[in-house]
This record gives sequence, structure tokens and C-alpha cells, in this order.
Amino acid sequence: MYQLNSLAKFKRPMKYLSVLVLFLLLLYLLIPANFSNQAQAQYWWNASREPVGLAPDPVTTTEAVIQVYGARAYSWRGYFGIHTWIAVKPTGAQAYTIYEVIGWLQRRKAPVLVIYENAPDRRWYGNVPEILMEKRGEGVDMLIEKIDQAARNYPYAKDYTIWPGPNSNTFTAWVSRNVPELRLDLPPTAIGKDYLGYRLVSQAPSGSGLQISVFGLMGILFSEVEGVEFNFLGLSFGVDWDPPAIKLPVVGRKDLN
Repeated sequence: MYQLNSLAKFKRPMKYLSVLVLFLLLLYLLIPANFSNQAQAQYWWNASREPVGLAPDPVTTTEAVIQVYGARAYSWRGYFGIHTWIAVKPTGAQAYTIYEVIGWLQRRKAPVLVIYENAPDRRWYGNVPEILMEKRGEGVDMLIEKIDQAARNYPYAKDYTIWPGPNSNTFTAWVSRNVPELRLDLPPTAIGKDYLGYRLVSQAPSGSGLQISVFGLMGILFSEVEGVEFNFLGLSFGVDWDPPAIKLPVVGRKDLN
């Protein structure tokens, strides 16, 4: 009987260890494909910040435009997460306005939230951005006004913590919660999106559904936009049903259709 009980106690940790090994193997197989198109700059000062041609030309595009971008973070941080920012162009404007949190500005004791005009689709220190959400045309000017108001009311404009937040993804999620019409589904690699400060309950980052989060370190959310996500130590796991997809830390969202 003693031997059977000892064996049972041994099997349980071995089961968890097997699951961990399988998860690490999955990441090992998926990471090379996921990062094969990412630029690898040796130093931040020689990393490319050139536009990649994703944004419509503001001079020839008269309609209003909203775009949310994400790119792998610089250096080793890019293996775990992305940096996000918001770009808008009102009707008739000939330049984009960018809303963004830049952490290194904190070293200069300056606000980390910046609002400025520039090309919105520039590489993030070598890494190619992708469009996470885009809206154009009728009704977009009203959303741009709401984005601007939400950004200027961001409560952590002078605070930055790379993990678990507040960081650049905390800012993007803050704006999205205040402008639910965007229906923004931030990927699981947007670490910091689940940071709620001292609040425990809120809407999901999309501004819909329900989220419970403890300082962005542990929580759960349900939403018609994001699906179901579990957060552990800032890493998000989840499933979405429209369209069907799984969500994994490091790897991101993988559509199943």
C-alpha cells in the first residue's frame, strides 16, 4: 500500500512536467517561424525606423483613417511581446497623429505618453509592424475625437513598468476600453493590456464583456470580441470563436480556419 501511494504521488508531478515539456516543445517549433521575418538590429541606434508602406498616403487619401499597429518589442523583449500604438488622420488632414507610450522617456523624467505627427507605419527599431485594426470613412472622425479625449485622460501618462504594466499596451487597451466602437482585439503578445491598476473588474480591452484582473498578473476575461482568455503572470492563453483561433503567449493568435 505504501508503494502504491508513493507511486501515485510521483505520477501527479510527472503529469504536470509532461504538460510543461509539451508546451515548451510547441513554443520551440513555432517561434522560429514566428520570428523569421523580424529584423534583428544589433544596436538600437542603428535599427531601422523606416516606414513599410502599410499606411495610406495622407496627401492623396482624403477620408478619415484610424489604424492600430503592433510590432515586436526591441531586443530580447520581442520574444515575449509587442509594442502597440495608435495612428489617426481626420478627414482632409495631410498628416497622421500618433498616440504612443514610450518607456525610455521615463529616464529623462518626461511623460511617457507622447502625441506627435509622423509616418504611422515605421519599423519599431527594426521590427516590421502589422495592422491590428483599421477603420476608414464615415463616422471615423467622431471616433478620432473620442480617441484623443481618452488618450489625454490616460491615468499613467508619467508612469511606465515593462511588466506587468502600465506600459504601451496598457495605454492602447485604455483607449480601446473607452472607444469600444473600435472593437480592437489585442493579441496575447500585448503584455500589459490586462493591467487595471488597483481595479479588479472592468470591461475587456475591447471595451466589451467582462474582465477580472489582479494587477495584470492573474485574471480572466469573457468578450464577444476577444473570446475567452486566461492570464497568468502577464501571459495570456485563450480561445476565440469568431473566427476560430487559439491564443498563446510568445506565439500570439493562430487562426484555425
